[in-house]
Amino acid sequence: MELTTLQNMIYEVRGIRVMFDFDLAQLYQVETRVLNQAVKRNIDRFPEDFMFQLNETEWESMSSQIVMTSRIKRPKSSLPYVFTEHGVIMLSSVLRSAVAIQTSIEISRAFIAMRKR
Repeated sequence: MELTTLQNMIYEVRGIRVMFDFDLAQLYQVETRVLNQAVKRNIDRFPEDFMFQLNETEWESMSSQIVMTSRIKRPKSSLPYVFTEHGVIMLSSVLRSAVAIQTSIEISRAFIAMRKR
């Protein structure tokens, strides 16, 4: 995956750089619900500084800035989760696939490159 493409999936929420659950699911080649189920089964690995759920105001603000088809698939009652850099790294340990490991490495590089700017 190209570094710029990954960087374009990183947003700032609450002053923190994060990635959406639906973007990560696409990168990890799993359904969003599968990704979120894996997280919920291992919730002790995802403290608030690794992952949090957007509130309605944040979601409305973000979704107006993002062109995405995933919003159509997401139930209106379900607000997305976002993952910090550390949360993304932790995802590879709960998804346990070669794709997840490689994807986490590439995403980590994207976060690092953004810090260097």
